[in-house]
Amino acid sequence: MTTRTRTAITAIAALGLVTAACGDGDEDPVDTTAARATDTTEARADTSAAGGGATTAGDAEGSGPAGGAVDLSDVCPDTIVIQTDWFPESEHGGLYQMIGDDYEVDIDTKVVRGPLVAAGEETGVQLEVRTGGPAIGNQAVSVQQYTDDSITLGYANTEGQVVRWADTPTISVLAPLEINPQIIYWDPEVYPEIETLADLGEAGVTINIFEGGRFAGVFVGQGVWTEDQIDDSYDGSSTRFIAEGDIAQQGFASAEPYNYEFVFEDFAKPLAYQLLHDAGFEVYSQTLSVRPDQLAELSPCLERFVPIAQQAQVDFVNDPARANSIIIDAVEQYADFWTYDEALAEYSVATQVELGIVGSGPDDTLGNMEEERIQGVIDQIRDDAGIAIPADLEAADIFTNEFVDPDIGL
Repeated sequence: MTTRTRTAITAIAALGLVTAACGDGDEDPVDTTAARATDTTEARADTSAAGGGATTAGDAEGSGPAGGAVDLSDVCPDTIVIQTDWFPESEHGGLYQMIGDDYEVDIDTKVVRGPLVAAGEETGVQLEVRTGGPAIGNQAVSVQQYTDDSITLGYANTEGQVVRWADTPTISVLAPLEINPQIIYWDPEVYPEIETLADLGEAGVTINIFEGGRFAGVFVGQGVWTEDQIDDSYDGSSTRFIAEGDIAQQGFASAEPYNYEFVFEDFAKPLAYQLLHDAGFEVYSQTLSVRPDQLAELSPCLERFVPIAQQAQVDFVNDPARANSIIIDAVEQYADFWTYDEALAEYSVATQVELGIVGSGPDDTLGNMEEERIQGVIDQIRDDAGIAIPADLEAADIFTNEFVDPDIGL
């Protein structure tokens, strides 16, 4: 799979501008209210039936369907706080799947909180999902984790973990997304011969990205792109791409292809694109991470919670309607510039399944991470992009699979 062109799964005529962005965990924040850059990752999975044959979390002590609801009250904080990197969206669906029906939306702080549920049963603790991006001053999630000790888990991505290791280190304990949804897209009518990011490089096409996108440094260092092709002035708007027509631009497979075809009436046609992962930059994105100094204390909680989070992601993919309704409700109540509707939510989930963005990767487990893949990103950032990172940093420093239940997958 190299180039993707998409048509919407749900043919709904959308009016107005729906701004699309996905969080990337711990990327440098972009000070914009239009959209947000991320460096995400992708991996292959056969999820043609949206995850049939899923298992149920239950191997950890005190958990499992045979013993009733999982009880977290004796090992976890009264409220498990998860700091995300953006407004609610379907890429966060597994989190909202764990929130019970009796939830509340805090408009002032942009937080959704409610009983943490597993298999529909309360677990004895609360779950609080916090909005990132502008809600936290556009700062990186890892910085927020070191600023606010009440945060239990924060969104991260491999790239951000690597470049921030010296100052705000985090350890990923679960990767709900197997593949990074981030793409570079272009107009296939203008460039019918272009199929890959390498083709963009050979053709000398201007590539408009957010400032601070380190993947560009990797591709330049590898000779895929040239330095003078990179324009890091992207502000999240579709205006320039539509007006000029002959540039490539940064976006997300789970959003931009839908918006350009069905929302942006002055474009209204399919895009061509390639995922950064397909081009060789295989970061894990939107992982759940903890501070290293808090790992030992949280371990008893994580042993029970991580399998619940795995199963929630499986359940969300199988039936996303309920969690998506919470996401849409929260966005509507926030009444900010960010908008999200049912059509985009449905498209996002369908695309995540189709492209393996959510999936079990090379094995049968959802949420585990590969050491070799992470080490490859470290080497790319150090050797290809030439970014100074600790000389002794290794993949094993920034992730662990010890809490992941290998029997839970798609």
